[in-house]
Amino acid sequence: MFHLSGCLRSVSNSWWSACSSSSLPAYFLPSQKSCRPWPNARGGFPQPLKSFPSLVSTTVLATREDLEKVKMLSRSSLQLILNQNNPNVDLVLTDAANSISSSSIIPFTDFYNLTLDHIDFMEDYHTDDVERATISGDWKQVHDFYLTTFDSFLELNGAFKKEANAPFNTIEDSGINIKFVNIVYDALLHTPADTQKSVLKGIINSLLREWKGPRTKDDLRAYFVLVQNPQYTSPATYVIYAHLLRQIAALAEADHHFLMHWFKKLPQKRFKQLVERLQLFITTRLFPAKPEELPPMAKCSWWIPSATKVLSLLNAANSISSSSIIPFTDFYNLTLDHIDFMEDYHTWQAHGNSNRFTFCQFPFILSTVVKKAIIQRDSEQQMISMARQTLVDKVSRRQRVDMSLLFLNIKVRRLHLVSDSLDELSRKRADLKKKMKVTFVGEAGLDMGGLTKEWFLLLIRQIFHTDYGMFTYVKESQCHWFSSWKCDNYSEFRLVGALMGLAVYNSITLDIRFPPCVYKKLLTPPIVPCDLDTPVGMATLTLDDLQQIMPDLAHGLGELLSYEGNVEEDFYTTFQVFQEELGVVKSYNLKPGGDKIPVTNLNRKEYVQLYIDFLLNKYLVIKRNSEGNTLELLRPEEVEILVCGSSNLDMGSLQRVVQYEGYSKTDPTIRAFWDVVLAFPLELQKKLLHFTTGSDRVPVDCSEMTACKLPVSHTCFNQICLPPYKSKKELRQKLTIAISNAEGFGLE
Repeated sequence: MFHLSGCLRSVSNSWWSACSSSSLPAYFLPSQKSCRPWPNARGGFPQPLKSFPSLVSTTVLATREDLEKVKMLSRSSLQLILNQNNPNVDLVLTDAANSISSSSIIPFTDFYNLTLDHIDFMEDYHTDDVERATISGDWKQVHDFYLTTFDSFLELNGAFKKEANAPFNTIEDSGINIKFVNIVYDALLHTPADTQKSVLKGIINSLLREWKGPRTKDDLRAYFVLVQNPQYTSPATYVIYAHLLRQIAALAEADHHFLMHWFKKLPQKRFKQLVERLQLFITTRLFPAKPEELPPMAKCSWWIPSATKVLSLLNAANSISSSSIIPFTDFYNLTLDHIDFMEDYHTWQAHGNSNRFTFCQFPFILSTVVKKAIIQRDSEQQMISMARQTLVDKVSRRQRVDMSLLFLNIKVRRLHLVSDSLDELSRKRADLKKKMKVTFVGEAGLDMGGLTKEWFLLLIRQIFHTDYGMFTYVKESQCHWFSSWKCDNYSEFRLVGALMGLAVYNSITLDIRFPPCVYKKLLTPPIVPCDLDTPVGMATLTLDDLQQIMPDLAHGLGELLSYEGNVEEDFYTTFQVFQEELGVVKSYNLKPGGDKIPVTNLNRKEYVQLYIDFLLNKYLVIKRNSEGNTLELLRPEEVEILVCGSSNLDMGSLQRVVQYEGYSKTDPTIRAFWDVVLAFPLELQKKLLHFTTGSDRVPVDCSEMTACKLPVSHTCFNQICLPPYKSKKELRQKLTIAISNAEGFGLE
């Protein structure tokens, strides 16, 4: 008999011969029947030298009575022997007893001495097994491996856990050999159908087990392995997949916390595949190509909620990762663009985040197009409601109804644009939720949307001009930031906030270039506190956020954090900072008595965080007034897109969605038009977009871009009126003149 106490680097043929020729009983010899192979352990010895690689150190004798005694041990006793890892315990003796029992006492994989060498061997050996089976057509060993491994959660841990004795009870390490999991799953897709079916059958048996008490970490590891199975891409497997997702979704919050951090450690490719399988499952359940392949929706209404909740764990893992594993847009399910999302939204408004499932509870899955449509329709409903209320009030008082009262009427002079706009919005705060109509004094323009667009554009352009002093333009980061000497004039900053809110409310795109942290602050917290004096926007910001605004300062603070010398003596700074305001340098303590507290190697992290907090939070306080809960649907990046549109101008994409009236896309004039436009430099392309729509930014849904003619534009309707010019040269000349002189409105 063999005593396993450690790892040797090789096994000699002479040892094998000696064992084979000895007088030991047959069941003591390393045959297919008496002892399972190490560490392949899945059905025999294809080659003698691979039977006990690097495991055997010596041999001892044992009697059949010894084996019978071991067989009488309980599962817990045998497990205890293994977990003690006692070198004096004859592990092969227990394994032999385990092997000849009618049913294994404990999983034979628990007998593996899983050092790193053995793990590597198992990975290579499994690959060799599959390659040999592919060539020979004999899949028995491979089939036995999959049949046994997926038979229970216990076997899954035995096969994939890096060290059988280690608890692995931390969020940082799942204890699963991810590389081996990937090898096993990649090979599974190339095995015969009966092998793949055996895996699914084993998963069913595991999931049908009756649970008593809380899940163990080994249970979580089993779920972690099973959810990575690549077989869940066919409707034939969806019933099994749904039950797996249901059990994972029903886990305790603490268990979800572990899974979330374990998902974060997955390779980017595997993580993305997990997301794609869940998205495909949701899409197929919503719009099945062959409905007869799936149970009736009434009997599996829990499928989509379970899948979405598991998807939320992956989204959370992606969010807490130091750098996103995949883009947040990969979590959008574009199929949901075609459901009745307004019904979903109204259900969410009525029931909140209760037990009644809505997609709005998980807004990461909704695309920006859906969110914009929800906000736009919600705004329209509020506009109608406000207009109706005004009308009812007038009628109830038997007063004459003036139709202009149904709108937010803004009347401004071009030469006094900012002051007039500020006065109008301050006087008409009660009408802000009505539909806007803008009039420029002295101009005969009729606002069907175009005048409103130009008002926004000109006002933003003036407010953000460096000469106006409210904002400074940071060339290094190509964004605007708040000017320190204007921070005492809150009314004008409130105007900027009102403009941003009105722009989203009225579906207008603004040319604003704020850094991402501004939108983080706007959404912190996502729900406005009941006390309107409570400051919002106190976001948790980092050096990366400061890097987007003040890259030089962020670089200097980064150097401070990584400095290996004596910070106190070499930097000679304190917890006091200085800001220039109106030409006067003012000092601020980052903490009480900061001017007397030196920055040292021990407290430099605190200094940097307090400095960032001072610049981006305390020095810049944001107040937000908002009704409804639509902001809860949005990420900071999505708020920026809704307010500013996309800065990526792709004329080719716009060309594909243009609609023609009086022309076709094959007419010579149209072909010449696109030849000219696509050859324009970026600046002229932006001018053309501004000429047509009143903004040089691309809206969220570029299908809003329509055109028909030129060189006269109707920005209210995003239209260009294009005469049939005789030559491309004439078209280029006329078009360039038109788009370079596109300010002001008139009536024809």
